[in-house]
Amino acid sequence: MPSIRQMTRLAFELDVEELQLQAWGETVAEMYSNALDLAELDTRVVVKVPMTMDGIRAARRLVNDGVPVTFTAVYSVHQAVTAMSVGASYIAPYLGRMNDAGRDGFQACADMQAIVDMGQERDGETRLLVASIRGADELATLAVNGCNTFTIGVGVAEELVSDALTIQAARVFEEHANEGGGIGG
Repeated sequence: MPSIRQMTRLAFELDVEELQLQAWGETVAEMYSNALDLAELDTRVVVKVPMTMDGIRAARRLVNDGVPVTFTAVYSVHQAVTAMSVGASYIAPYLGRMNDAGRDGFQACADMQAIVDMGQERDGETRLLVASIRGADELATLAVNGCNTFTIGVGVAEELVSDALTIQAARVFEEHANEGGGIGG
């Protein structure tokens, strides 16, 4: 737990709005206890629990205690319904892993987002947090389908601002600025 404490402190020193930390435990009681320890690190911590029966039981107790919860390892639309019924703050489907398993992860995420949107119309606060995104084009496809909250790696973040035509245009802008002498020229 000391390394988790240190990581949490450093994250909030960088002004992150919230930090998601994974709970662990072989029983509901262990998972719940570890989750409470994580939640006590800072009020901006969101505790992640797996979408298992033990995770559901621990999450229900955590939500009743006012701890924000993210259900992870969500692979089916019906699991999103379950997560919402427990009062989850976030539902985290794993897009890439669904696609790897031969499922249509894009459609599943779009369906989950539709369910979340219906819940928000009824004062629900659950958000879909799509994970296991492997490229900027995947993120764009999700966004077209209404998804708006993602967890991504550095490579995907770099892709989001990269396009060969943009880089070429920026070079041309720079060349023109240098040819014209800039503002003072």
